[in-house]
Amino acid sequence: MQKDLTYSVIGLGKLGASMAAAIASRGVHVIGVDISHRAVRQLNAGRGPVQETNLDETIAANKERLQATLNHQEAILNSEVSFVAVPTPSDERGAFSLQYVAWSFRRIGRALAEREDYHLVVLTSTVLPGSTRYGLLPILERESGKRCGPDFGLCYSPEFIALGSVIEDYLNPDFTLVGEFDERSGTLLEQCYARIMLNNPSCKRMSLENAELAKIALNTFVTTKITYANMLAELCERIPGGDVDVVTDAIGTDSRIGRKYLTGALGYGGPCFPRDNVALGFIARELGTKADLAETTHSANQALVAKMVKRFQGEIRRGTTVAVLGLAYKPHSHVMEESQGVYLAEALARAGVRVVAYDPLAGDLAPTEMRDLVVVLDSLADCLAQAEVVLITTPDPEFKALSADDFKGKQTTVVDFWRILDEKLSNKCHIRYVPIGRSTDDAANAERLAGIWNNMAHVDS
Repeated sequence: MQKDLTYSVIGLGKLGASMAAAIASRGVHVIGVDISHRAVRQLNAGRGPVQETNLDETIAANKERLQATLNHQEAILNSEVSFVAVPTPSDERGAFSLQYVAWSFRRIGRALAEREDYHLVVLTSTVLPGSTRYGLLPILERESGKRCGPDFGLCYSPEFIALGSVIEDYLNPDFTLVGEFDERSGTLLEQCYARIMLNNPSCKRMSLENAELAKIALNTFVTTKITYANMLAELCERIPGGDVDVVTDAIGTDSRIGRKYLTGALGYGGPCFPRDNVALGFIARELGTKADLAETTHSANQALVAKMVKRFQGEIRRGTTVAVLGLAYKPHSHVMEESQGVYLAEALARAGVRVVAYDPLAGDLAPTEMRDLVVVLDSLADCLAQAEVVLITTPDPEFKALSADDFKGKQTTVVDFWRILDEKLSNKCHIRYVPIGRSTDDAANAERLAGIWNNMAHVDS
């Protein structure tokens, strides 16, 4: 494969803009496409159209190899490979809507009609099995008047990235997933990835449908792992000396399990994980089977906030001021979609609690409906000064840097869902430190266990 292929990236959101910048950083030319005039202007000016770690710096460093346009035809006619990274939002059934992808594919198809040579179209947006072959491929063939295979190529190749580290994750994946229409399409995409991803990841090539299922299966497996760890955390709080980190560190050493995503804290959130279990349940039902585990994982995750509100209702009474530290769904991100911290803050506020909140990146972006319930402050110190109870909902570096002195010597309850301040706040006279996932009352827990098993000692063998 020639090293001077030009790529186009259609959709300049968090994934698309980061992909374009990352690919350009490998010394190749990239054309970005978006319907947003602002996004196009930003990229052409050498700035990121969205907020993402290292995006501005990567774009600025590779500005001469990046350009953006509103015109799909311009991009398709001047590139050999196109990555399509547009939204696939959930619909009322729980499936992933193809409306935005279909709109882009119509324009790509019309541009393909003008090409005389081969062009590879790569869908990276998350879709369900059958979507690419039966929902989208017919659009390309109808609009172009050409046939997939001899005239153009098609692959489904989603990325496995996390917001806040998209560029790093994209350039250094554990593996690449290539769903191929035919061998020619898959071989070309594998060669492209070898040019872009220098850590030599394994490339898993398969049919379009297997790749579509593999993507959502991986995501739902991760959410199951998170939910399992949260279950272990709750159990650890009820046994003497219980510590979820000790337990998960041990079982995560087993190669069949692994340590990643096995922390035990609050539930998962963000724009991908929460909807994937629902979507897997949808496609399972449509195919005449069930995805009970995925649906149970979703239900357990949704129930966490109410469980926590009920758990602390004795000390978080009406009129108490509670500080929620962490509104983004994870550190290093401003995204609040499906955020456990947001849900917790809103639930407490609706229960009559005065809630103040702070987030290093997301605070300024809190929606109006949330601000009607919660006081969002732009200072961590101000947040702590007002609060009688502090809830740490994300392991953000700014929160990890807190010390006992930051609590001004007043009596404060600190509920640490991630156990990031254990060494700093444990055994401080003015702080009641509650590490979620650890036993805080060994005597009561020992008595509970003894009550279960003492009777067994008197059973006549």
